[in-house]
Amino acid sequence: MDELLEADGRALKHVRVREYVRNLVSGSAPGSPAPSERELVQQFGVARMTVRQAMDALVVEGLLERIPGRGTFVARPRRTASRITGYTEEMTRRGMLAESQTLLARREQAGPGVARALSLTEGDALIHWRRLRRADGVPMCIEDAYLNEILLPGFLQSGMPTSLYDALDARGLRPTWAEDSIQADKATAEEAQLLEVEPLTSVLRHSRRAICGDKVVEVSRSVYRADRFTLWVQLGSDA
Repeated sequence: MDELLEADGRALKHVRVREYVRNLVSGSAPGSPAPSERELVQQFGVARMTVRQAMDALVVEGLLERIPGRGTFVARPRRTASRITGYTEEMTRRGMLAESQTLLARREQAGPGVARALSLTEGDALIHWRRLRRADGVPMCIEDAYLNEILLPGFLQSGMPTSLYDALDARGLRPTWAEDSIQADKATAEEAQLLEVEPLTSVLRHSRRAICGDKVVEVSRSVYRADRFTLWVQLGSDA
């Protein structure tokens, strides 16, 4: 993970490469060649894996496409990725009333894992906001959000917002890119009590790193009741 950080520990290298390539090919005709991985490795002085991560993101986004044996090219236009939504927006979209109960909201020092994810230095100040999220009055998930305090001065003193993403939007920090992972697991005793399920009940663990421009604005870990939450993913092809 360390090689994803700039020398000052605050800028993700693969994001810098990704945005350079995005700007370079923006407006180019479909089929135009993208810079090669070798060129980008030499230009930015980063590992090939870092360049591959940046290019993979643009392929997934639909800006680039790989043609075996030929290289990487500007892709034909296709539907853009779904808008990044927070819990409140997602539940509203599903026709459910979203409610939140703050379990913890405080200033903490970043541990090594969260520090790397937020592009901070271990020990830097961050905001830890833990909430029990309900839908139509029934517990749906427990969410732990970690925020860069430097980007959100006065956040804890201004009263906790109903929607984190609305609060970020108001500060010009609404995420434009997110890296999500989903894992099946069993609820711990504490989680089961909060979610009102039996211990060891199946749950879905959702991790997210949300980015605005080149700033990591949120790292979150949520645990959802598997009997209440279905993950919807849109897939398709223009072919």
